Amino acid sequence: MHLIVDALASRLGINMSGDRNGFQGQGTVTIGESMVSLHLYKSKSLMNVSGPSIAAACRQTVQSPTSMIVISDSLSHKVETMHARLGGSANGHNGVKSIISALRNDMNFHRFRIGIGRDDTDAATYVLRKLSSHERQFWTTDKGLDLILSEIEKVALKV
Repeated sequence: MHLIVDALASRLGINMSGDRNGFQGQGTVTIGESMVSLHLYKSKSLMNVSGPSIAAACRQTVQSPTSMIVISDSLSHKVETMHARLGGSANGHNGVKSIISALRNDMNFHRFRIGIGRDDTDAATYVLRKLSSHERQFWTTDKGLDLILSEIEKVALKV
């Protein structure tokens, strides 16, 4: 879901810079009616083993997992939908399992599960495919980004 982080950075004017573990950027931005200090992070690791770098970034920036949002794909949700929630299990998502493990089993972080749907092919093959051009456009332009920004504002107001 790196493309969503890239689109957020572009839209909000946050410059991303890289180090050996990932790319990050920070800015105080207006989302909806709220001023929000937003830290964006993209791990260079594959999602299934990204937990250690994401946990390290969390400790260096927001410090508490309850202030962190993880954006991940979801086979359980329809294409172009998003399900937001705080806490809970990994629902079989190996990347989220890696993050929970690296946070010493703390599951109390926000998850934005981006629906990618599912077909009859093998699940591993399906999740590794490239998103369709329609899906990429949806999540990187107004409609999808507005949905994500609305949920980020809700999280910011709670924290």
